[in-house]
Amino acid sequence: MLVTVVIPVAGTRSASHDAWRECVGTGRLSLALRQDYLESLALVQKEIGFRYIRGHGLLHDDVGIYREYEWEGEIHVLYNFTYIDQIFDSFLDLGLKPFVEIGFMPAALASSTETIFWWKGNVTPPKNYGRWRDLIHAVVTHFVGRYGLEEVITWPFEIWNEPNLSNFWKDADQAEYFKLYRETVGVIKAIDPGLQVGGPAISGGSDHWMADFLRFCADEKVPVDFLSRHAYSSGPRESIPFAAYQEIATPESLLAQFATGREYAGRSDYPDLPVHITEFNTAYTAINPVHDTSFNAAYLAKVLSQGGDLAQSFSYWTFCDVFEEENIPTALFHGGFGLLTHHQIKKPTYHLYEFFAHLTGELLHRDDNQHVVRRGDGSVALLAWNCAYDDEMPDGGTSASRTIAVSVPVGEANVFVKRCRVNEEVGNSWTVWQRMGRPRFPTREQVAVLRECSAPAVSTAVREPVDGRVELELTLSRNEITLVELTPIRDESPSYAGLDDRLVARSGA
Repeated sequence: MLVTVVIPVAGTRSASHDAWRECVGTGRLSLALRQDYLESLALVQKEIGFRYIRGHGLLHDDVGIYREYEWEGEIHVLYNFTYIDQIFDSFLDLGLKPFVEIGFMPAALASSTETIFWWKGNVTPPKNYGRWRDLIHAVVTHFVGRYGLEEVITWPFEIWNEPNLSNFWKDADQAEYFKLYRETVGVIKAIDPGLQVGGPAISGGSDHWMADFLRFCADEKVPVDFLSRHAYSSGPRESIPFAAYQEIATPESLLAQFATGREYAGRSDYPDLPVHITEFNTAYTAINPVHDTSFNAAYLAKVLSQGGDLAQSFSYWTFCDVFEEENIPTALFHGGFGLLTHHQIKKPTYHLYEFFAHLTGELLHRDDNQHVVRRGDGSVALLAWNCAYDDEMPDGGTSASRTIAVSVPVGEANVFVKRCRVNEEVGNSWTVWQRMGRPRFPTREQVAVLRECSAPAVSTAVREPVDGRVELELTLSRNEITLVELTPIRDESPSYAGLDDRLVARSGA
């Protein structure tokens, strides 16, 4: 029996439902010097519109801020802001504020040679904390001087990335990380106590680090303005050449990870501390095909809908596939984290974010399968989704449609109904690419086809309300996300006599 969900006329929930927009992730910051990257970011900002952007490698040698040189028998330091100014200027010009991750270690300042990623981010502590403090002072005062304190005070400064993992922080040495944090926050707060500093930016598996970090800050009286962590829902890698597969836990597992921040803060001396999920996705691997699929979009819909109840922000990792942690991508679709491939081809998850960007205004209803708002112009927008794991389908995954019935309050005027759909067949550039024969380096003509076929399927209708409501029955195919917008019609048809559309195409017989 089909049960109708009756959407209330007025909202009953006050929780934020756009925390998904607060931040988005990027690969290392030097990638922002590339044309394809900036074109992708401009498109994302035009059609989605994030508020902050976070990436690795602020202090990496390819940004080139820290330079040691010898002169007259002594070692001197030159701070060089040529590239970082271009990078941050580009972000700000596109309406994005930096969510500043402090790391990795400049090679000349590093205490050892351990690195991570193809581009060799050094993961060791500084060999000289005096020079480290001088570096942090130079960087932050430069930002203040260039952009103004009023601007920079709105930028969070996050100290390091996933120090609980030995491949991101030498030996996952907690005591050494706490020392790095204390030394860094002391410099930043001395510049201005209003500057925001936090951490520990951990990955899953060592949640106790959050409790230990907050206890350290309280015991040592070290300032902390926010708590941060990362969240992924994938299991161990099953690697093949140039790709990897992983089991994916339920969307609820991501939300459960989001919740841990406030849980740990609530048991600490900082019960009201803001929590930021500064990375999240399904798989933590940059070569997992799941990121390219409509499953990824349908899976994450519930997370975007409900994540704001658990954190001030949760940052999708990442906005585009200009990304090189596991070396240079080997094909257009390669399982990259991005919402966009190279050449700005939209993946299904891009459309999830684009659809959510339409869900502004008063939140009327949420459940595990839909999210409904009334917008400022009086229209109503409804997003529904149908997530289905392939191995749970009795016929191997070819059928998993679901029908939902919704009663939508729209007022007395007729409404224009627009429905946009993305699923396994439509709005799915990955499926089209597969049918093309998986061209690794598609021609310009193939790129044009992929862009064209990545657009959602659109249908329209006019509905007449009954008692101020429109009854919708929506069938969603496997791994579909569907956006329905109901807008009151202001009929501007000419009022003069004689208009009759039946007379447009007559045979004359």
